Amino acid sequence: MRFLPVVNPPNPWADSKIDYDDGEAPHASLQIFEDHTRAILSKNDSPDVGFDWSVNPYRGCFHACAYCYARPGHQYLSFGAGTDFERKIVVKPHAPELLREAFEKKNWMGELVLFSGVTDCYQPLEASYELTRGCLEVCVEYKNPVAIVTKSPLIERDIDVLVALTERARVSVAVSIPFWDPKKARAVEPYVATPERRMHAVQKLAAAGIKVGVNVAPVIPGLGDEEIGDVLKAAKDAGAHFASLIMLRLPGPVKEVFEERIRAALPLRAEKILNRVRDVRGGKLNDPRFGSRMSGEGVYAEAVGALFQQTADKLGLSTARRNAGDQKSTFERPSLRPAGDQLALFR
Repeated sequence: MRFLPVVNPPNPWADSKIDYDDGEAPHASLQIFEDHTRAILSKNDSPDVGFDWSVNPYRGCFHACAYCYARPGHQYLSFGAGTDFERKIVVKPHAPELLREAFEKKNWMGELVLFSGVTDCYQPLEASYELTRGCLEVCVEYKNPVAIVTKSPLIERDIDVLVALTERARVSVAVSIPFWDPKKARAVEPYVATPERRMHAVQKLAAAGIKVGVNVAPVIPGLGDEEIGDVLKAAKDAGAHFASLIMLRLPGPVKEVFEERIRAALPLRAEKILNRVRDVRGGKLNDPRFGSRMSGEGVYAEAVGALFQQTADKLGLSTARRNAGDQKSTFERPSLRPAGDQLALFR
């Protein structure tokens, strides 16, 4: 395992700040913290995303992607948005039980649940904790529709559960692959499987009859946009059903983390990348406005969007975002089913 030096942007919620001299920062070893809060479903109030509810069995992510928009949330935990986000991981050990409790509440109507909004639900810790698997088994039990976004081939372990869920409710899996060149991917996604390995996961999911697609996200202007066609072509060959695209966004301290990482990993391209980001964000590194923050704006952003759409259309990949609220839910509480139907679940 490679160790990262501790580097965190200033936390506006902290009373003090620690600075290290060059070369003096200690290594950031993995630390695990348990979260015993009594809620597991998070409500989304953003009009820019296609879901209302999400489950996050973890907070923070070992993948250490330089661009991760979820980094600022770690500051509310009195951690940093840099290496703390990557090596101080919060685990919700009772996530499956809490999800079952939530589904039993009278006000739950069986809406689509996304795994996950602010973490990767299949990051390395999931291999031993199996919290995502446990939550998906609860969704099978209650016939609750699910969408999953991940970068990890670990999802292949749960194909059996996903197949069972597909037979009872709506399921879709989006595998995030913003690059096709493994060297570019390693530069900004240092602890994620290679793009080719992730595409193999797409192939296995598709072969199992699971609705799967690729999430070309985030597109980093000046770096990943030139490989959109390669990713979509490989996705089609792997059996993907759909594709989506999200432009890079750098909220709060993510700007500082991203710039520091690309200057270190891609020094010859860093300035070009930052200028391209400004091109699609009105001269800034981030634009938080609803309506444009996911797609960017301006000539360059429009060209990227057109390239993606034309390529997807040519390959026959769906890009339509369907409103989950327009579909009737399959949700059903086991306590209201005949005994024979409950037994059938385990056969």
